[in-house]
Amino acid sequence: MRRYGVDLAEAEETDPDAYPSFNAFFTRALRPGARPLEGDETTAVSPVDGTLSERGRIDPGRQLRIKGGHLDVARLLGEAAEAEPFAGGGFASLYLSPRDYHRVHMPLAGTLRAALHLPGSLLGVAPAIAARMPDLPARNERLVMRFDTAAGPMAVVMVGALLVGGIETAWAGRLARVRRPTPVPVPGNGLALARGAELARFRMGSTVVVLWGRPPQWAAGATSGAPVRMGQALGRLEPAPQAVP
Repeated sequence: MRRYGVDLAEAEETDPDAYPSFNAFFTRALRPGARPLEGDETTAVSPVDGTLSERGRIDPGRQLRIKGGHLDVARLLGEAAEAEPFAGGGFASLYLSPRDYHRVHMPLAGTLRAALHLPGSLLGVAPAIAARMPDLPARNERLVMRFDTAAGPMAVVMVGALLVGGIETAWAGRLARVRRPTPVPVPGNGLALARGAELARFRMGSTVVVLWGRPPQWAAGATSGAPVRMGQALGRLEPAPQAVP
């Protein structure tokens, strides 16, 4: 808390001595109402507290332009076929520092259709490192979650990092590290989640990349390098024709 300036004022439990372990402290819940959602159901909100490292458009060749370099969507998602729906769409990359709230929430209401746990390194993702390696999110271990939303396809990618060997999901619990691409079972025919619903948790600072099938109309405060809070508006996405909610 001293090193990173962690503020427990908004935490559900404000006494640091009440946490039974470091991970319990690190994945702490916020008190109810601490993160109101901005906008309406067409407003995509930040899934995390952190910094909006980059946001923009996915080019027709399915590349993200990050810090002057490129990140291939097929590499990020682990499957070339899954990148196709995001050609010409939009993306937001968000960095979480050790001081931030580390639960990840839904940017839009949607139905989880598939989740894939991909092996990789656990390189640090601090801004100084990420600036030298634009493809860093595709190198590290990550969890790729794909959704159907009223605005079309959406993917939320949780990227592991230095000291982040654990990702915990709201529906399957904590995931063990993997050596090969491993599907994470999804309940029934898909898991419906409301906008702002808790999706998963990190066990240390890291990065979340969100992809949409169409570029949002970006909110005024959603600029690269800006601090963001979970629930803050990133942009507006009107319903897509024949979308499956």
